[in-house]
Amino acid sequence: MDYIIEKHRIYATDKDGKMLADIEFPEVSPGVCEITHTYVDDSLRGQGIAAKLTEMAVTEIAGRKNKVTASCSYAIKWLAKRDGRDINIGSACGLRHHSLQP
Repeated sequence: MDYIIEKHRIYATDKDGKMLADIEFPEVSPGVCEITHTYVDDSLRGQGIAAKLTEMAVTEIAGRKNKVTASCSYAIKWLAKRDGRDINIGSACGLRHHSLQP
């Protein structure tokens, strides 16, 4: 699957333009991007695509030297499983022990 990477979004469509997978991560405050939405078409679920999208989004956010937060329930769970890994997580992710402080 070919992914299209935009400033605050990564997505993939089929040849007819149907959305297959999508993740959005707008900058919600200076230096903080929030993963707000993750979508995978029913026909592709269970193949690890949501995890790949989330990993790609976190990599994009980190590449900009920004912190990552999440309001998307999938992204919150994904980040929680990687607690302790070198991810700069902000408080909006739902993990109570994380803060926006460096």
